[in-house]
Amino acid sequence: MKIVAAIPARGGSVGLPGKNIRPLNGIPLVGRTVRAARGSRFVSEVFVSSDSNEILTVATKYGARPVLRPLELSGPTATSESALVHLLEEEPSLQSEPPDVLVFLQCTAPFTQAHHVDQVVEALLNKEATSAISVVDDHGFYWEIGPDGAGIGLNHDPSTQRVRRQDISARYRENGAVYAMRVPEFLKSGNRYCGKTILVPVDSTWIEIDTSQDWDMAEAFIRTEQFTGELLPESVNPVRALVTAFDGVHTDNSVFVNRDGTESIVCNRYDEIGLDRLHGRNLRLLMLDRDDNGLAAQRARKLGMEYRYHPFDKLQIMSDWSAKQEISFAEMAYIGADIADIDCMKACGLSAAPRNAPAEVKANATLVLESAGGAAVIHEFGELLISRGMLGRG
Repeated sequence: MKIVAAIPARGGSVGLPGKNIRPLNGIPLVGRTVRAARGSRFVSEVFVSSDSNEILTVATKYGARPVLRPLELSGPTATSESALVHLLEEEPSLQSEPPDVLVFLQCTAPFTQAHHVDQVVEALLNKEATSAISVVDDHGFYWEIGPDGAGIGLNHDPSTQRVRRQDISARYRENGAVYAMRVPEFLKSGNRYCGKTILVPVDSTWIEIDTSQDWDMAEAFIRTEQFTGELLPESVNPVRALVTAFDGVHTDNSVFVNRDGTESIVCNRYDEIGLDRLHGRNLRLLMLDRDDNGLAAQRARKLGMEYRYHPFDKLQIMSDWSAKQEISFAEMAYIGADIADIDCMKACGLSAAPRNAPAEVKANATLVLESAGGAAVIHEFGELLISRGMLGRG
């Protein structure tokens, strides 16, 4: 059975302009949605349909196949269904081998994860339905305004003793995240709710982003998000060298000034443990700084890392070092936490940023780590490299 995912993402947005490529904690909304779809154990390919080349470029970075949508299907009144039908009828790979099931995901649901996609698809298949949608429980008291202006209870009778919230009949609200449809029935009806539609309750934080207020709420919730290796692309060159910035990676950027004017910093012992494990696997290690920092140089020596610095061109220093080591950029990983690190992060085959790095830095990282700067970032990244078998021969 062939199952593919489709993500319509038009360039125009009235409520929040540019939202589909706006980074939420460093990851664009379309990137988050592509990540969830690609992580599904059912989905074989992920397509992003858009009238915007900028959106398609970002989507491609996260592993989606881009499909340019006509302008007449991309206006504020265009339906998502029209974009899905266009994809199914015009994409050559889907014409030659039509899918059996189409999974429709929306960028406005940034907390969608791969297992949510799996839940919906699995329910569709097991219950022999023609469409399935993700929903959340809603046990609220609902009212409407009557002709005389008075409130009328919809799912309760306010004239009797108030029932307990948990005794109200279960209701479900679409969370706007995952829809799955059998393709023949969908194409026949042109409606995502085609034939027998089943509801699939999912548990998570759900916020649909349509306005700036929605965005603010999502940013508040996203601080509890767990980042893992799911963001890693499937094809990554074996890593033979690890380069790290110092400030914001080994440290939390705090500086303590003593009475005599000397400075001190705080580093994390777990990074020493992590680097010890990497030393045992013959990985080349470099600490790359912006200044001739005595504290950083001492720390590098203790950790068994080479130390280099340059006030404005880290990339040139890294290039000279990699040539001397006879290691290509594609075989290097970089952990950065500052705007000055972005060029190096882009150049390397793999890059990471602490979760508290500036949004622009996280947007250019291959993955965002769960740890903050100075809180064992290198230990976390090293364990990821080891567990994924991503280390090459030094």
